[in-house]
Amino acid sequence: MFKQRLQQDRHAGVSRRNFIQRGAGTAFAVAGSGMPGLSFGTGPTTLACSFRSLTNPYHAAFNKGAQSFAKSVGLPYVPLTTEGSSEKGIADIRALLQKTGGNLVLNVDPNDSADARVIVETCAKAGAHVTTIWNKPNDFHPWDFNPHYVAHLSFDGLAYGAATATELFKAMGGQGGVVALGGIFSNVPAIERKAGLMAALKKFPDIQLLDFQVADWDSQKAFPIMQAWLTRFNTKVKGVWAANDDMALGAIEALRAEGLAGQLLVSGMDGTQPGLAALKAGELVATVDWDPYWLGGVGLSMGLSAQQKKMDVARLPKERRESFCKATLVSKANLQAVLARRATPAADWNDARVAGPLVYR
Repeated sequence: MFKQRLQQDRHAGVSRRNFIQRGAGTAFAVAGSGMPGLSFGTGPTTLACSFRSLTNPYHAAFNKGAQSFAKSVGLPYVPLTTEGSSEKGIADIRALLQKTGGNLVLNVDPNDSADARVIVETCAKAGAHVTTIWNKPNDFHPWDFNPHYVAHLSFDGLAYGAATATELFKAMGGQGGVVALGGIFSNVPAIERKAGLMAALKKFPDIQLLDFQVADWDSQKAFPIMQAWLTRFNTKVKGVWAANDDMALGAIEALRAEGLAGQLLVSGMDGTQPGLAALKAGELVATVDWDPYWLGGVGLSMGLSAQQKKMDVARLPKERRESFCKATLVSKANLQAVLARRATPAADWNDARVAGPLVYR
């Protein structure tokens, strides 16, 4: 039952829209990262996104936004999935660069921070344009690779990690035991969101962190961890903080198996459709909407503008090249407004939604 429910949730955000032929080129989506047979030569610029997996609702929405942007400009689009493998992610990008002769605009959420350096250097050498999302080394900057490294977009994980923890702790009445699920250990968002959790804990002295474990952003890994916590801590657990919605949903399913879903409080992040549904059902206290639909398209929009010389990235201020973007903390209070926006997804691909410069901590 758990696996069936997860499969239903995970595919909730996947686009079923097919692309149509536009002008001389064909707008299309490759459902996965299968490279054989693709050959663009000197044809139209290819747009591509590289991300973890289409089974994750967050990345499914990210991919859907990228597809929408590609369709709006009439260019071919290829989604590449790393499936959690840095080697696969880098190899697929190299293969696509070879197929396109470097006539490529890439929006990439690297599997790990160190991957960004290899990907950007490879793209710059091939003449492609690339925007990175979430993960990159702190000493690695877009202006070091003008004009090919267009921008790095992220969100303030510390602030929002603290915000979701605060919502959870308030719902717990400011006291009790909490367990926490973290993302991939070396991912920048995972590190920042955990720091936010720890900052919030300092403001709630009567909240006790019983345990913190890494579940790699994955509901299937979160499920047995939550089961073990229920056995180990039993009624001491009053709340669950998760660094993303997918892990939160895995924890909720473990709680459901014990008849505790909706009774024991859980918070998440990412604002995925399954996460918002859990919030509506009273099984999730809070999440954060990064608007992955917008994020998937805007990185391609910035890269294409740079490639077509409509934007001179070298002249942009640094806070436009490395920026925190605006996000929305979602709770019961504003859930309906967020759901209404999601019902008819749309985005201004020229709006970078800059909240401020990237902060290195």
